[in-house]
Amino acid sequence: MTEPSKKQQLYEAIRANPFISQQELANQLGLSRSAVAGYIAGLIRERKLLGRAYVLPDHRPVVCVGAANLDRKLRSTDTIALRTSNPASQTESFGGVARNIAENLARLGTTVALLTAIGADSSGAALLDRADSLGIDVRGALRLDGCCSGTYTAVLDRDGEMVVALADMALYDRMEPAYIDARQAQLAGAALVVADLNLPRDTVAALAHQARRNATPLVLVAVSEPKMARLPDDLSGVRLLILNAGELAARVGRPLVDDAALAEAIRAVQAQGAQDLIVTRGARGVLVSAGAAIVDLPAPPVDVVDVTGAGDAFAAAVCWSLVQDAGTEDLVLACRRGLHLSALTLGVPETVHPGLGPDSLATESPPLSQD
Repeated sequence: MTEPSKKQQLYEAIRANPFISQQELANQLGLSRSAVAGYIAGLIRERKLLGRAYVLPDHRPVVCVGAANLDRKLRSTDTIALRTSNPASQTESFGGVARNIAENLARLGTTVALLTAIGADSSGAALLDRADSLGIDVRGALRLDGCCSGTYTAVLDRDGEMVVALADMALYDRMEPAYIDARQAQLAGAALVVADLNLPRDTVAALAHQARRNATPLVLVAVSEPKMARLPDDLSGVRLLILNAGELAARVGRPLVDDAALAEAIRAVQAQGAQDLIVTRGARGVLVSAGAAIVDLPAPPVDVVDVTGAGDAFAAAVCWSLVQDAGTEDLVLACRRGLHLSALTLGVPETVHPGLGPDSLATESPPLSQD
């Protein structure tokens, strides 16, 4: 049997340990360091490596950018009466749109990194420990002294529907374009970047600019109607924008009274540079642009336990599908998977379904453990 070439041996060594140093490679293979550098340059030119830390094309992560919060849920035990005290039960969990998407993806078996901001407090330490325990790479997180980590407090009625939510998200205004520029190598090596609109407007624009330059798919996920103002005018570089009907209306600056108005608004936002849109409509399902058509997909029936996290589960399943089906990018199938995972998440009290696993979305409507 022919012995593998030094170049192939070097490639296999990097596959086994993507963080191996050039000197370690030289020692292992009996080469000079300059020879190792030459082989690595050749592998990068051949797109067999994607730069330091020698990222292999089939191991590129999804990079999630945005909020990671401590979530508090207060659920009324009876009909809510305004301007008075209401008996309620409370739970705390980890949340934030980008973090929730990252956890869903990690549980689905995807390699994930999370770029977020945390304060120098116990909540921030717990958020990072939790992510690390799930296999999410948080080494690029922005750690800030003198401020508290983000919090999100949702008040739910006795049926689990949200009545009001209060979000302390000022921390994420510190995730400025300079922070994104400092992580450009990590972002350029991503299979896909997904960001929420808790980020400053200029930072979202910087992500879009990097996506255009690096040809990296960028998915933007809206978080509220007021924060639609953080979406830049030029959406070139945005592969996909996920938002609800109210957020779409805020973007185009007019009420959307029927499906025809929604379709017209979708086309208007596509004309601003976004390749595709998905408009979520709660129990009515989603509208998705698919080529020249706009497809209306109904949501499966579900007994709602808690709505928190269902939209993030939908977005995560769509992103998972885009990565798994790279080259075909069937958005209709991606949305079917998203609706399936969203429905399952609605049926459990947790923000991220605890029964999620690597095989959960292997088919369009797979079984998923409720344990």
